[in-house]
Amino acid sequence: MSKRKAPDNSDNLNRDLSDFLIELANYERNVSKNVYKYNAYRKAASTLASLSYRIKSGDEAKKLPGIGDKIAKKIDEFLQTGKLQKLEKINADGITAPINLLTRVSGIGPAKAKELVDAGIKTLNDLKENEDKLNRHQKIGLKYFDDFEKKIPREEVQRIETFLNASLSDSDPRYIVTICGSYRRGKAESGDIDVLIAHPSYTSSDSDGKKKGLNMLKSIIEHLEQKELIVETISMGGSKFMGVCRDPTGINKFFRRLDIRLAPKDHYYCAVLYFTGSDLFNKNMRAHALQKKFTLNEYTLKHLTVEGIPGEAETINSEEDIFKKLGLPYKKPEERNS
Repeated sequence: MSKRKAPDNSDNLNRDLSDFLIELANYERNVSKNVYKYNAYRKAASTLASLSYRIKSGDEAKKLPGIGDKIAKKIDEFLQTGKLQKLEKINADGITAPINLLTRVSGIGPAKAKELVDAGIKTLNDLKENEDKLNRHQKIGLKYFDDFEKKIPREEVQRIETFLNASLSDSDPRYIVTICGSYRRGKAESGDIDVLIAHPSYTSSDSDGKKKGLNMLKSIIEHLEQKELIVETISMGGSKFMGVCRDPTGINKFFRRLDIRLAPKDHYYCAVLYFTGSDLFNKNMRAHALQKKFTLNEYTLKHLTVEGIPGEAETINSEEDIFKKLGLPYKKPEERNS
């Protein structure tokens, strides 16, 4: 839900290959503004990260989804020389490296990073001396930069999950809570903590839905602040909170990025599917849905009419319902990493 990070496979046997592809992806997004190439490099990096074996050549890589001739040649060059000439040139231009650094600060996107670099701000120290140029989110991102850069061990997320469930159950035992993202897919580490919450009294058909959702979300956040899980608010809208949390047990002292999204109960399981990911898995699910004359997103699954117009939302009471309606065998979250 928050700023995307590189593929997070701690057991990635092709980490060096994935890393250089992510570097190229960041260049295309932050400097060249080429979304097509950005997505292509990320997809290739995710494919390599999901493998249980080491890639030995570009030709071998070409047999995998999302890897064509050009990326295969880059893989060969890297395997043979340990570096990539294109990246060497990029990193020597004096612009790309500082832009990529600044975009690692939560809240700073490529356009803002370019604006800052053009103004001569190229390091974190420069940024600290020019905080007047930053908004609230960016200032918080800078304040906790070192902590946000650290991966979150699975055990820490588990402690926060247990605490969240117990805290919200104290408030109202009908709350449903799921921590999504790479954690739900079984990964050993996470970049941030993405929480999805629902309550049976809040649905998309409520006449005062926006107001009701905002009031419910405010109540949740206030409760978690009192419980000393949430330590700082970045922003809060009608359905989404962005902020900073800390392990309430005190075992780990690092500050972590926390996103909490409140979903109407009838949208909950489509949202759980979407925010669990992976990106590639979601893309394949949406493509399959279209083949079956459905449209699938983070809110609903809808059957398409003969004219291709989405009809009424299907009744979904579990993730399994989505797979079943699409004629697919159910995939457990840990099977959705590619």
